[in-house]
Amino acid sequence: MSQKHPITVWLSRQNSTVSTLYIGILAFMTYACMYGIRKPFTVAEFHGMTLAGMDYKAILVISQVIGYALSKFAGIKFISEMGRSRRAVSIVILTGIAETSLILFNIIPAPYNLFFIFLNGLPLGMIWGLVFAYLEGRRTTEILGTILSISFIVSSGFVKSIGKALMKNYNLTDFQMPWITGLLFFIPLVILVWFLDKTPEPTAEDIAQRTRRVPMDRLQRKKIFREFAPGLILLTIAYVLLTIFRDLRDNFAPEIWSSIGITGNSMIFTWSELPIALVVFGVMSALMLIKDNGKALRANNYIILSGFILIGLSSFALKIGLISPVVWMILLGLGTYLGYLPFNCFLYDRLIAAFGSAANAGFFIYISDSFGYLGSVGTLIFKNFHNKELSWFNFLMTTSYGLALSGAVLIIVSLGYFNLKYKKKISLIPEL
Repeated sequence: MSQKHPITVWLSRQNSTVSTLYIGILAFMTYACMYGIRKPFTVAEFHGMTLAGMDYKAILVISQVIGYALSKFAGIKFISEMGRSRRAVSIVILTGIAETSLILFNIIPAPYNLFFIFLNGLPLGMIWGLVFAYLEGRRTTEILGTILSISFIVSSGFVKSIGKALMKNYNLTDFQMPWITGLLFFIPLVILVWFLDKTPEPTAEDIAQRTRRVPMDRLQRKKIFREFAPGLILLTIAYVLLTIFRDLRDNFAPEIWSSIGITGNSMIFTWSELPIALVVFGVMSALMLIKDNGKALRANNYIILSGFILIGLSSFALKIGLISPVVWMILLGLGTYLGYLPFNCFLYDRLIAAFGSAANAGFFIYISDSFGYLGSVGTLIFKNFHNKELSWFNFLMTTSYGLALSGAVLIIVSLGYFNLKYKKKISLIPEL
């Protein structure tokens, strides 16, 4: 048996609060650095550039999202089968490929550099599952997952702010800024991944409460999918809607803010996300207080449902003049992330624990994610060919009502399915 690293030994001797904060902050910073490689190009606007009659930035976003979506489909197998020994090196290699792609995006002239934005997205879709694998199956997974999730609420805006500031202060072009911003984040990412890999495995108490998480081969994946297929399909469709909305709001934030009169303020992308992060942190962290996995599974569904309802209500409030466009953008983000985040951390972690399944959360997350990003690609293409003149602001307003209603119905039906299934499972357990 190999000797444990001193950091691993030290951390295993700390109390729960210290170890949770240590692991959570490492995961947060690691994933935030990935965003520094993935998102900086979205703050550039590529003014006046078109290709085949389409806005060039929209084509770039579509190209990256296609790569990201393909990565999610590959992740269903790759992430679910991945053991701990290969995680760290996989993260470094995949992010290294993505950063190299940004360098080539700058060197190769448009429109031939489109391929390198696609190549940038292709490996990065794996990173969430690899990082979350260090966190799942613990009694503190909710707090760890919340800390990690806050990274993609805050980091996206922070990276845009950094990219915008670099362009303004150093006169960088739309093509130079992405790789320079990415390099600033790639170097610390390598160091952070090394530390993250030294964190200890879940304890015996963690396993007793949340079940052991295991790699899944093809037969195990088929078995577990068939076991929950109706509910998973409903949840995945709901997640597709949330991913579409979240991606549109995130990728075209500069255009949306400009359309409501907010221009020239690079920090708007950061401070507008902070209240969202704080509220989401409080709500999601509270889930850790629910020890019963069945109740926690239901609570996750209620939070997702509240997110869909908030999306619809905030758009209606803006329409009748109760709130300003700035407040609308914040509430829209809050509703979106209240619905979106449970899918990426808590929902499937509690699903496994509630039913005692031999599985890992990465498998379920990547099923939802793969179709979510496929839906995002389809929406971008549809908007650019059929609603090209409609602003991103108006497009979000127009679609928010249908998304809120459809999503709410899907979650209510899936909740009923899992409730019945869980009650049946409980009834089969003999009383002591």
